Amino acid sequence: MSDRLTTVAPRWSIDIGGAGPLYHRLRQVIEEAILSGKLNEGDPLHPERDLAEHLQVSRVTVRKAIDHLVHDGFLVRRPGSGTFVGALAVRADQPLSRANILIGDVPWCGSYTDVEWIDRSMSHPAPEEMMTLGLSGGSRVARLTRLQRSAGRPIAIERTCISSEFLPDALSIRSSIYKTLTDANFRPVRAMQRISACNIEDPDACMLGVTIGAAGLLTKRVAYLASGRAVAFTRSVFRGDADCFVTELAIPEN
Repeated sequence: MSDRLTTVAPRWSIDIGGAGPLYHRLRQVIEEAILSGKLNEGDPLHPERDLAEHLQVSRVTVRKAIDHLVHDGFLVRRPGSGTFVGALAVRADQPLSRANILIGDVPWCGSYTDVEWIDRSMSHPAPEEMMTLGLSGGSRVARLTRLQRSAGRPIAIERTCISSEFLPDALSIRSSIYKTLTDANFRPVRAMQRISACNIEDPDACMLGVTIGAAGLLTKRVAYLASGRAVAFTRSVFRGDADCFVTELAIPEN
């Protein structure tokens, strides 16, 4: 590592070897440094020029990785000062294959839950989906929308977006999204989930049977392949309230 880069941030190393787009690999390394405590809230990030010179990549690559981390709240840009680690909430780990619905202390917890498919279609990605999944404007994505009920009562709306590169036919999904990806040799091995309070608006309020503006939970989960490539972006709206925290989810080998 160069003396200049070591002086800027000597407490963590950078190795973006592996498969997948360079900016995704760099993003993953910085994210891991934050989650592991190697970089803490308020710590300055290496200047873009130093990162680019050390890694022998373009500043466009570095900026794209940082843009994604700023978008997800891991980093904060301060004009005239630089880029700093943001104020992340509590981190929690759990196996993705056993991840439970997080809906707070509500009466229907533990009741029988069933799922109704609302939409399975192909379309172009929205700006947030393009940024999260690293797609171009001309890409196609599978859109999967499900309504979850417990004891006959709607509790959550789940919307998943997957690049057509990994899921060329939205109608091929019949049950588990992650199992379908695994069967197609695109097994997610890790996911990051952010959960925050929200006000539920239409059409979600109508489908969930609540008044417009009612309190709810918004979750955004991004699943990654072993290469570090983002494979699925899921946004869910739940009835109920909860604190905001970030959850790292990992799929065990067995």
